[in-house]
Order: sequence, then structure tokens, then C-alpha cells
Amino acid sequence: MDKDSNIQDTGPQRPLTGRIALVAGATRGAGRALAVELGRAGATVYVTGRTTRARASEVGRRTETIEETAELVDAAGGTGIAVPTDHLDEDQVRALVARIDHGHGRLDILVNDLWGGEHLLTGAVFGRKSWETPLADGLRILELGVRSHVITAALALPLLIRSDAPLHVEVTDGTAATNRRYRENLYYDLAKNAPIRIAFGLGEELAGYGGTAVAVSPGFLRSEQMLAHFGVTEENWRDAVAREPDFAVAESPYYLARAVAALAADPDRAARWNGRSASSAELARTYDVRDVDGSRPDVWAYFEDVRYGGKDRSPDDYR
Repeated sequence: MDKDSNIQDTGPQRPLTGRIALVAGATRGAGRALAVELGRAGATVYVTGRTTRARASEVGRRTETIEETAELVDAAGGTGIAVPTDHLDEDQVRALVARIDHGHGRLDILVNDLWGGEHLLTGAVFGRKSWETPLADGLRILELGVRSHVITAALALPLLIRSDAPLHVEVTDGTAATNRRYRENLYYDLAKNAPIRIAFGLGEELAGYGGTAVAVSPGFLRSEQMLAHFGVTEENWRDAVAREPDFAVAESPYYLARAVAALAADPDRAARWNGRSASSAELARTYDVRDVDGSRPDVWAYFEDVRYGGKDRSPDDYR
């Protein structure tokens, strides 16, 4: 059967069976985990990104690909469909939306996890004033973190509102509460606050369609790139704590992903979350979700209490 039209049988543990999802930016990290967990809940998941087995993106020498993500969705029990897409290219996004429309006639869940700008942050951006930041790097951060989100939302929302319960998820770094503090650099601050306002604005627009828009944020994420940065793996990640004590409160990408999958299956999600922003820990408490190791980390509370509040508490108190 053509994967674009594959609909599986509904089961009690698969509340998203029959639902069509798009995870924009699903090559690695939170996006990959989000795609897998939506698939595990039964959804057909279109996974997009710029790195394929044939071509790498500007992120550089990374081994993760969207084809691999789609295979992981399949292995979890969902249906994964990899579509190479540069979300800054309007024609490519239009073609992606047309493909989903042709296969299903609607979109139920849109996850905007577009970023891919980590390579721009170290040295040239973090620790520098805005006027000291190379302008090309700053503008590229805004393209990757803001413009790509706006293009994708603008072109996919007409398909999303055909759903009987549209869900739009903006993935960013920090919530409205945590990002009241300056986020290291002007360009990064703008890029990570914009998705929160996008969710707020789209919440207003989707309310008339029975929809929900929410911005979500992981904490200190043990993404593939972060693990590589510290020279550890998911199996021995605690070895990095000696180098970076705050890493003791790190979470796997599946923590946020499990929470978002639970949110997507919540029939009361609009009343709870529409127009809001939430951390992985807040969602996890609401939906009784835990990370892969059984813990429930809350790095934002840890930062607020320990880093900024000066409290003498252990990272273990926030797991």
C-alpha cells in the first residue's frame, strides 16, 4: 500500500491512529523524537529536513537523516514518510503540502521544529553584543529560527484547518516565563522568542476552527549534537557532568516528545494550552509522562532556583 494513503487500525494504546502529522525539522534531536512518538501513538508522520542519505545540510558532518527518522517511525508502529524539504524554499514547502493534500486531504498535526543553527552559535554569536556579531550569521539565525516557521505555517495552515481538531506545535528554547530573561545574544533571543508569539497569534486564529496552537520547549536537551559536543553517548551521558554540572538535569529528546504525543491525544487540549507556551516538565506533570530513565527533569526550575536564585540544591532535586 502507498504509505501516503496508509491508515492503520485503531487500538486503545494508539490514540492518534488515522491522524496525519507533519514534523518539520525531524532529522535529529527533538524533531526526530517527536516524529517517533507521534508514530508510536498511531499517526502517519511526514518527516522533513535538509539532510538525506544523498545530501547533507549546512549543519555539517552529521550522520542523521530524514530517511532514518522515517524508519524509526515505522519501527515504533507508525507510518513514516520522509520528504526532503528546505523550509526556506517556498516552492518546496508548497510541494510538500500538495503531497499531503493529495494523499489525505487534510493535516491534523503540524509540528514546527525547524532550526539547524547550532553551528552559528559558538564563538561567533554567544558572548557577543549584537553589533559584534557577524551580520550574516545573525540574519541566518533569524531565517532558520523564524522565517522558516512563518513560511511553513502560512502554507500548511490552510490544510491544517480542514482537520476536525487542528493542532499546531511550535518548538523553541524556553517558555514565555523563562525567556523573560535575555537569551545570550540578540539574534538568538529573537529566534527563540518568536515561536512563542507565533503560537500565541495562531491560537487566536485557530480558535474559530476548534484548533490549538502551543509553543513547547525542552530543557537541557541530550540531542545527538549535544552528546557529541561533550564527547559522550546516551548510555554514558552522566560522564559529562564533571565538565558541565548543569548537564545533570539534562533530558532525552523523548521526554518532550512523549509529552507532546500525550497533548495531541488530549481532547481538552485547546482549553488547557491554546495560545500558551509550556516546558517539557510542565507537560510531563500534566500528562504523567516520564523520561526514558523514569525521571521527570525540570531544568528550567533548576535554573530559576539555583543559577539565578542562589539556592543550595542538588540537580538530583530536579529529576
